[in-house]
Amino acid sequence: MKDQGRSTRKRTGGRLHRSSKKKRHQLGREPAETTVGEPKFQIIDSMGNEKKVRALSTNEAQISDGETTTSATIQNVIENPANVNYIRRNIITKGAVIETSEGNARVTSRPGQTGQVNAVLVE
Repeated sequence: MKDQGRSTRKRTGGRLHRSSKKKRHQLGREPAETTVGEPKFQIIDSMGNEKKVRALSTNEAQISDGETTTSATIQNVIENPANVNYIRRNIITKGAVIETSEGNARVTSRPGQTGQVNAVLVE
């Protein structure tokens, strides 16, 4: 797990103020903002001897209905609680509702972190 710096609260619940801004090595990366389109992936280094596969764009999802899992094609994004502008820009994040060839589904994975879209059908 990447260190995000010291807590902003004391053990008693009081507030701690920063003594300095974040250094460059303490900053996180830009979000992947996975879009609907021709599949494009990016491999980045992560902690330890590991790699992360980021989905920059994808048009395929693994859809589960509770019993079986099938592969489906993504048409567009219907709803995204992370940001209302992501609907217009067709950006997929965890919790987004997508329109697929199998029906509407809610995304349960983090495509910018895992490189794949897993979803559950929504009635």
